[in-house]
Amino acid sequence: MTPGRPIYLDHHATTPCDPRVAAAMQPYWSEEFGNPASASHAYGWRAEAAVEQAREAIARAIGALDPREIVFTSGATESDNLALQGALRARGGAGAHVVTVATEHPAVLDTARALAKQGASLSVLPVDAEGRVDPADVARAITRETLLVSVMAANGEIGTLAPLAEIAAVCAERGVLLHSDAAQALGKIPVDVEALGVDLLSISGHKLYGPKGIGALYVRRRRRSGERIALAPLLHGGGQERGLRSGTLPTPLIVGLARAISLAVTEQPAESARLARLRDRLLARLRERAGAVLLNGAASARLAGNLNVALEGISADAVIARLPDLALSTGSACSSAKPEPSHVLAALGLPPERIQASLRIGLGRFTTEAEVERAAERVAEEVRKLRAERAGGVAAHGADR
Repeated sequence: MTPGRPIYLDHHATTPCDPRVAAAMQPYWSEEFGNPASASHAYGWRAEAAVEQAREAIARAIGALDPREIVFTSGATESDNLALQGALRARGGAGAHVVTVATEHPAVLDTARALAKQGASLSVLPVDAEGRVDPADVARAITRETLLVSVMAANGEIGTLAPLAEIAAVCAERGVLLHSDAAQALGKIPVDVEALGVDLLSISGHKLYGPKGIGALYVRRRRRSGERIALAPLLHGGGQERGLRSGTLPTPLIVGLARAISLAVTEQPAESARLARLRDRLLARLRERAGAVLLNGAASARLAGNLNVALEGISADAVIARLPDLALSTGSACSSAKPEPSHVLAALGLPPERIQASLRIGLGRFTTEAEVERAAERVAEEVRKLRAERAGGVAAHGADR
């Protein structure tokens, strides 16, 4: 923690760029500045070599069989759009059926709804009280018109992990594409596209200590049936990324993405264990010091660094307003401008008062034990004050009557 700055506990929204990642990127800003598409001189050759080395490193990290299965994008939102829109446009669009889940990121839900307005049909599946979709529900939703199922690997609000391998088995049996938004999962849980059986996988750099503005879409070259997966591009221009994503490749960002993924995947087992200990300590401290604290999401099948809790009887926004020394949130950064309650918590069937009381805490690579202790102390302190004020207000109101 930097002295004088809030303790950062919002690692699902974004992560700081790891200094090792920044160091790897540095030469490509001003020294090795060539365009990877410049095939006539050494500047372009060296930039192209750096891009291809990064592509190979990312493919290895996620278990892809061919580096050409990695398509660079601006981030997971673009990757999600390329997966969903690209698959349907390649198919012809109208009449195709998409299956997704009520707790998905808006980059998937809003894209799927936009496709529905253009003539596709859409099924949005419910989740259980922990936020998990039932693979049997996926199987029941698939029809002869179903082209694609999209299920995120790990939820960025409640940390719940999806049963991806089981869903992939259902999709493979029915000949349906499976896409997964893994922006919150990669580097935090094991992600192996071959072992999981996913066909399309979205990645974002800034969620795993890499730079903002860069991501990738894994596109399986051939399905188990031998059929090629066809996507139509969203962008047209120079034909980069084998025509799937035109635009000059940002070499520094791509190098940073590969370094960030390699570090995160290598360090994941030890880091997940450390974060799980910190998360459990934080929950225990909150319950000791703040009384009624309810856990949202899965108790065990969740991201190690995620804690989503309802502080019974008060507003989470009111707590955050009193904690300028902590960086916290009530949900997804991509939804924070919308006045509606969290669609993820609503999908769990939680009552409105519990949703309003819910706080998301995201621990990360640079979170310390001292910060966790301080955060627990400060949150509990303000929760106790708010409950006392509320009790006093109720008592005064009763006396006035």
